[in-house]
Amino acid sequence: MKLLSRSTFQNETDWLLYNKIAWRILPFLFVLYVIAFLDRVNVGFAKLQMAADIGLGDMAFGFGAGVFFIGYCLCEIPSNMLLQRLGARFWIARIMVVWGLLSISMMFIKTPTAFYVLRFLLGMAEAGFYPGVVLYMTYWFPSYARSQGMAYFNLGIAIAGVVGSPLSGWIMQNFAGDLGLAGWQWLFLLEGLPAVILGFVVYFYLDNGPGRVNWLSPVENQRVVRQLADERQHHESAGADHRFRAAFVNKGIWCLIFTNFALLCGTYGVSFWMPQIVRNLGVQSLLDTGLIAAIPFAVASVCMIAVSKHSDKTRERRWHGTLCVVASACGLIFSACFHDNPYLSLAGLSLAMSGGLAGFCVLWALPGVLLTGTAAAAGIALIATIGNLGGYASPFMMGWIKESTGHLEYGLYVLAAITLLGAVTMFAVPQLRKGGVAGSVTEPLSV
Repeated sequence: MKLLSRSTFQNETDWLLYNKIAWRILPFLFVLYVIAFLDRVNVGFAKLQMAADIGLGDMAFGFGAGVFFIGYCLCEIPSNMLLQRLGARFWIARIMVVWGLLSISMMFIKTPTAFYVLRFLLGMAEAGFYPGVVLYMTYWFPSYARSQGMAYFNLGIAIAGVVGSPLSGWIMQNFAGDLGLAGWQWLFLLEGLPAVILGFVVYFYLDNGPGRVNWLSPVENQRVVRQLADERQHHESAGADHRFRAAFVNKGIWCLIFTNFALLCGTYGVSFWMPQIVRNLGVQSLLDTGLIAAIPFAVASVCMIAVSKHSDKTRERRWHGTLCVVASACGLIFSACFHDNPYLSLAGLSLAMSGGLAGFCVLWALPGVLLTGTAAAAGIALIATIGNLGGYASPFMMGWIKESTGHLEYGLYVLAAITLLGAVTMFAVPQLRKGGVAGSVTEPLSV
């Protein structure tokens, strides 16, 4: 089985070579992101029990869920610069061990203030993981295959929802009271441990980049290094800048920043509140809540792979990305309109998640093309840093609207409006409108 589509590559030699690389690193990175996303959003399930135990209201929960991203944003750019300097293997291992320990520490919180502090520290600890992996992809894959690589990595979000939602419900339902611990305390303990364990595995498994890795032959190492160097040179000659300051003045990067912000508003707004949304549909069992909450993520996992492969095959980004973001907004509106119908509401959430996650795959294939070198590291981190403020804003906004009006669906309308603005900025990326972005060394991206 080949992970990367044959139609993406100009010859079979490269197709086989980059599939060999894909099988080595993508499944492992995927597992890491499943753990990361699970530790990031399992607080949504924990709230179903934890809120009463520590006196946590809806708006307070929204603030605590979102304050994670304040710590995340403060440390993201320096974290990515350190990854480039110290190497992915050491830095990603460090990130995982620290965030795993802090995630486990969530089991000891007794007050809303402790909840806020640990969520903030957890954000600081995890900062740099996602943009670090995006940067790491540029070390291994040419830009014309990167959307597929990002799709398999982002599949971690979908699978975390498919597996994590029922798992979280099962843990809380079946472990409650064991050893004197509440179900939500067991949730943080059992879902935080894998991050610590895998952090040590990262150090011994990941390689910092091609050139001297022992699972590629000398000829294969040289071929990858040469092709990626040629591609960087091609992008620079087409206008991609490698200087650090370029990350802050590139108009295309700022368009992607807002698109990412809009997508993250929708994705995290739905992810953090999905258990509550399902509960509002009349579901009472924690396990049933988890199983139903998994449906939108399962649908999204299929759509994001299909869209990313088609985008890479056609070398087209502008319309693929824009239409995905529009679809996400339409799904949010549809779910809000039919909030009292379980089937139609879930259909809308499935469309919202599918469009959002597929949009991420297309979006994150672009920064390494618009910029190279140090500018790429800074630009990727900048997109993630400001974009992740959406992860702070949307849960808090949803909580405020729910507490003020008693209607969670009103928050979905606001998320839809923000997402539609994200579609506009994706469509407006100057380099895509002018045809100035190269999709490969020899072929331009279609616009």
